[in-house]
Amino acid sequence: MEREALANLLRDGTEAATAARDAVLGGGAYVVWDGSDGSASAESLAHVYERRLRHTRRIGQETLDLEHAVRRLRGHAAPVRLGRVDATDGSWTYTLFLDEDGQSLIAATGAEQPNR
Repeated sequence: MEREALANLLRDGTEAATAARDAVLGGGAYVVWDGSDGSASAESLAHVYERRLRHTRRIGQETLDLEHAVRRLRGHAAPVRLGRVDATDGSWTYTLFLDEDGQSLIAATGAEQPNR
C-alpha cells in the first residue's frame, strides 16, 4: 500500500489513527499485510487485544484507543486485515485493523514502546 493511500485511511479522528497518520506522513516504517498472511477473524482479534488491554493496564504501559479498538472489533463480523506503523523515533507502535480488502479503517490502537 502506498504511503499516501494509507495516510488517507487514517482520518477517523481517533487519537491513535491521527498519531499513526502523522507517523506515516513523517516517514515512519509501515506495513499492511495482504489477505493471505495478514487477515484474521475480528472476534479472535478482539479476544487477543482485550487480553492485551488488561496486560497493559496491569503493567502501566501507555496505549491509545485500545479499548475503542476492542469494541470496534467485537462489532465487526468480517475478517480483518492487519497493519503496523512505527513512529520514526521508535517510541510508539500503532496497530491498524482494516477491512478485508484494505479499503477502510475499522480501528487503530497505539502502544508506547518501553525503553525507547
